[in-house]
Amino acid sequence: MYQSRRLDDKELLLKKQNRIFFQISGAGHEAVLTAVGMQMRPGYDWFYAYYRDRALALELGLTPTEQLLSAVAAKEDRLSQGRQMPSHWGCPRLHMVSRSSCTGMQFLQAVGTAEAGYRYSMIEEIADRAERFRADEVVYVSAGDGATSEGEFWESLNTATNLQLPVFYLIEDNGYAISTPVEVQTVGGSISHLLRSFPGLKVMECDGTDFLESYAAVEECLRHVRQERGPALLHAHVIRPYSHSQSDDEAMYRPEEERQQEAARDPIVKLERSLLEQAGVQPEELEKIRRQVDAELAEVTDRVLQLPQPSRDSALDFVYSPEVDPTSAVFDTEARPEFTGNDLTMVDLINRCLHEEMERNPRIVVLGEDVADVSREQYLEKVKGKGGVFKVTANLQRRFGSHRVFNTPLAEANIVGRSMGMAVRGLKPIAEIQFFDYIWPAYMQMRNEIAVLRWRSANNWKSPMVVRVPIGGYLKGGAIYHSQSGASLFTAIPGWRVVLPSSALDAYGLLRTAIRCDDPVLFLEHKHLYRQTYNKSPHPGAEFSIPFGKAKVVREGRDLTIITYGALVQRSLVAANQAAEQAGLQVEVIDLRTLSPYDWSAIERSVRKTSRAIVAYEDPLSWGYGAELAARISSELFADLDAPVRRVASLDCFVAYAPEVEDAILPQTEDLLRAIREVAAY
Repeated sequence: MYQSRRLDDKELLLKKQNRIFFQISGAGHEAVLTAVGMQMRPGYDWFYAYYRDRALALELGLTPTEQLLSAVAAKEDRLSQGRQMPSHWGCPRLHMVSRSSCTGMQFLQAVGTAEAGYRYSMIEEIADRAERFRADEVVYVSAGDGATSEGEFWESLNTATNLQLPVFYLIEDNGYAISTPVEVQTVGGSISHLLRSFPGLKVMECDGTDFLESYAAVEECLRHVRQERGPALLHAHVIRPYSHSQSDDEAMYRPEEERQQEAARDPIVKLERSLLEQAGVQPEELEKIRRQVDAELAEVTDRVLQLPQPSRDSALDFVYSPEVDPTSAVFDTEARPEFTGNDLTMVDLINRCLHEEMERNPRIVVLGEDVADVSREQYLEKVKGKGGVFKVTANLQRRFGSHRVFNTPLAEANIVGRSMGMAVRGLKPIAEIQFFDYIWPAYMQMRNEIAVLRWRSANNWKSPMVVRVPIGGYLKGGAIYHSQSGASLFTAIPGWRVVLPSSALDAYGLLRTAIRCDDPVLFLEHKHLYRQTYNKSPHPGAEFSIPFGKAKVVREGRDLTIITYGALVQRSLVAANQAAEQAGLQVEVIDLRTLSPYDWSAIERSVRKTSRAIVAYEDPLSWGYGAELAARISSELFADLDAPVRRVASLDCFVAYAPEVEDAILPQTEDLLRAIREVAAY
């Protein structure tokens, strides 16, 4: 406890001296955190620690040296290499998963990590399953009282209690979320009072500044979780003697008398008094502890301040997996298909690929809204089964069981956050978001958590998964909330691979690569293309795959290039054929197939050949995916161009319900044909 406090003081001093760049303290939280650390098992249990959990980190074995290496952003910091702020704990040997600054996001990830143990216990086909989980393991997750206002907290409780997962929640209530007091954050001013009647959840409350009371409360919670195998929540009342962070001044909103009242509850002062008055400890024994800690921290600080920061050229390390390259020739069997059977639709071949990959890899689990055939297993033999609103996951549950294919609550952050927690422990989640239009509740998890986990932890942690999402318009009646396209909002996120095939064959081959990839992959499936006859294909063989970043020239030409993807591939082909018939123009059409990465070399070769380019995409014209391609073509191939680069895209609005208005909003064949004529005539 004293070591934790002195580390805070040391960092505060270094921050004032401009020798470190950020500081956030765990002062006032030390008693309950030390009690937790003494009773949990590093490298056995799992930890999603809060940025005030310094005392817990020390007790588990994250040394003062490791913590100060993070504070000075040293190259030697193997846990982050200067990417994370200090106090954003993460250490593989301790099973402490790297956390972000986003409050509350960790709750769903912790539930997913607990769920991974639950799934491992049931999936007997996994050869090393016995090494992957322990029958009495616990997943610890903590946060301040302010983070309980986040929806992810409540979504996590819903799943943890519903599945009776071994999750130990510690809510460290210091009365404030920066400057906002608890009674403004939480109705009634007490999160534990709100949760007393939550089904299947053990709820306790304690004075988190009293070590012995905290120890007893933690012991009871952990006994429940380990033995009863259900979640427990401990609401610990602590203090915050220092400001929220170095950039905050609590004197601006807390009067002196309130701060003095808190000082009387300081957990270190209270424990020292208890040791002296009740345990027979001598003052000189406590002084010896203080001297030892202070000397150690002085020595460590002097040493780490001499260390260099990471090199500038390390910035791009670990954005993606250094072990598996989905653009490599290993994934390219496109020239060797082994076609058998009748032509199949995109839905059919995606479903076939899922069956084959789940057969091959027992770590794959499929989750989402309505993805199972039926949640009530007793009905399986009585009904046909759902298998997704588009039937893409039909019969997966029937074939592989409810422990591998299961429905989730109608909560997109829940689906994706749980998937991250499962992926951290070696499962391969394939999550489905029912419509792209409803992906936004999951965006925080996708942007600030999954995308950066590998990078922020310097490759110590990763979360490879596939998120399948139906996307796009041309539905007739889809309207605003079933016709959106917004690929650019995900291609702009480093760390994600983004795929959008236009044919059944490409969807099949690219999905296999996505599943075997070691990065998170957003697999976009255009709804309009699911059952078209013009893009059908026979089954090409169970090892057929297509690498990412490899475009396909679907029509050769010499006069002009169209770069496109998704539903606009077919419209571009029709427009190109019409241009040939009507004006003798030979238009080359390139299907990108993957949007991040994309095949710049194919674009470059084609534009150098034709000297004219149109970029066609379904996003709105302004700020859409094609804007980046048009800018790069104009910048890097300017000398090869005989005309300005043209964009053909949707109007800068949403998609309407009325079919005629929808047609006016989305790019049509006639829009492409008009652009071809104008660019060719320039």
